[in-house]
Amino acid sequence: MNILHKFKETAVSVLPVMVIVLILGLTVVPLPALVLGRFFVGGIFLIIGLTVFLLGVDLGIQPMGERCGAELTKKKSLLLLLSAAFIIGFIVTAAEPDIQVFGDQVRSSFPVVNKLAFTFVIAGGVGIFITIGLLRTVTGLSLKWTLFVAYTLLFVIAFFTPSSFMGIGFDSGGATTGPMTVPFIMALGLGVSSVRAGKSDNSFGLTGIASIGPVLAVLIYAIIMRAEAAVPELGVAVPEALEGLEGQVAQGIPDGTLFSSFANVFGSVLHESLTSIAPLFALFIIFQIFLLRMTMRQVVRMIIGFVYSFTGLSIFLIGVYGGFMQAGKLLGETLGSYAFTRGGWWLLVLILTGLALGAIIVSAEPAVWSLSEQVERVSGGTIRRRVLLIFLSVGTAVAIGLAMLRAVTGFDIKWILVPGYAIAMLLMPFCPELFTGIAFDSGGVASGPLTSTFVLSFTIGAAGGAGGGNDSFGVIALVAMMPLIAIQIMGIVFKIKTSR
Repeated sequence: MNILHKFKETAVSVLPVMVIVLILGLTVVPLPALVLGRFFVGGIFLIIGLTVFLLGVDLGIQPMGERCGAELTKKKSLLLLLSAAFIIGFIVTAAEPDIQVFGDQVRSSFPVVNKLAFTFVIAGGVGIFITIGLLRTVTGLSLKWTLFVAYTLLFVIAFFTPSSFMGIGFDSGGATTGPMTVPFIMALGLGVSSVRAGKSDNSFGLTGIASIGPVLAVLIYAIIMRAEAAVPELGVAVPEALEGLEGQVAQGIPDGTLFSSFANVFGSVLHESLTSIAPLFALFIIFQIFLLRMTMRQVVRMIIGFVYSFTGLSIFLIGVYGGFMQAGKLLGETLGSYAFTRGGWWLLVLILTGLALGAIIVSAEPAVWSLSEQVERVSGGTIRRRVLLIFLSVGTAVAIGLAMLRAVTGFDIKWILVPGYAIAMLLMPFCPELFTGIAFDSGGVASGPLTSTFVLSFTIGAAGGAGGGNDSFGVIALVAMMPLIAIQIMGIVFKIKTSR
């Protein structure tokens, strides 16, 4: 239980973002001192909360997933394995902290959307496609053909989806694979593939397949809503957690004290955290009774893990809602306004800020660390972790830079998503299957807590500052798409060098 190692991981992920925002907020784009103070305190809460949360994941949530995967494969019942995989995928996704934040942001633009129903739609999509991914592993189906068929179906459905919901649909695929979901998916994939084929590299691609499910489910949900005349034209709005800041920003002087915004969200955050963790804990009790039968010492250890997860998630969300997202939204709004009204140099500053955030954030996302460690271990060190992170950083930086340009100009996200995914599909025949699996896994894990909170709020602010008429959703979709191209290019280069 190396808490210092966890603290270092989370500090590395949050501090560079804090430095960039503080430098901009004190120089180029002066922000109110109270907003910067709340941002700093919120960042500290994020570091502490994510540290405690990840510690709880290591103690309780991840071991539970590994044990469930091992025990289910020992039963040698395909129906039992797939049914349990769906249930686990559904519950773990519903408990994912990124989904809670993302659901609030969707409701801000579509008040008619029920957050609970929206969460269940996303969780159901993940559960179904985890089942499909494990079925592919068991039957030995080609990963490339599985992805090709799934994405072909996805874009056929997208053709009938309201354009106002397109960005939200593709964003949901990236928002689902965070620090709670990824360890479970990896544990299940590794367990099943090692038992079936004796090769753990067959597990790569399961996270990528699981990421398709929520996108498809949300697009179908939007079609049903349109049939019920419930989907209006999308307008940029402010998430509920940010509504209290909107009036303050208009006057430039926030109200309250340094800690008042954190106190205001304390009660709702505790309720939200309990709602997220409780279903997973109930699942643990059921599996313990009927499947795991661990010793009392092991049970106590996992219960402690769940307590850590609940505590860490609460602290994390208090930091997000109380100060971190507020500063991101205001900074993006100011830069977006300058870029929209003055253009030129200010548009370049906005895009460069997006590039810098993208390059830093993806290299420090907890789920990316987990994936890169697994890739280096499974490949025996032939795929260097540092090289993987470099390709991921470049891809994500380009994605967020494009998102900033879109926030100001308002061009249709289809003009990037359609050719982007077409390029990813065209690269598959030339890329080794191992790298294809890593690429699609990377697309899912690249958009973690920082992308789903700060970067999305920054984009919402930029779109609002640019006249308020542009669709601010789609940044997570772009972050999830670019690694598919970047990592496959890395795989093709690796293949060429190996053949030589």
